[in-house]
Amino acid sequence: MSKTMLMVHCLALLALSACGNTARGIREDSVETGHALDNATHRVLKSTSK
Repeated sequence: MSKTMLMVHCLALLALSACGNTARGIREDSVETGHALDNATHRVLKSTSK
């Protein structure tokens, strides 16, 4: 395998791992946002029902 092909493969692996980390981060952020919204909704409903 030539040095050029090795470098291309290394760059491709780096790019793919970066995409995977980004997707994982977006998923975690959306889950946390959902929990925060749910908690806020419950607090508002509790405060208005009294």
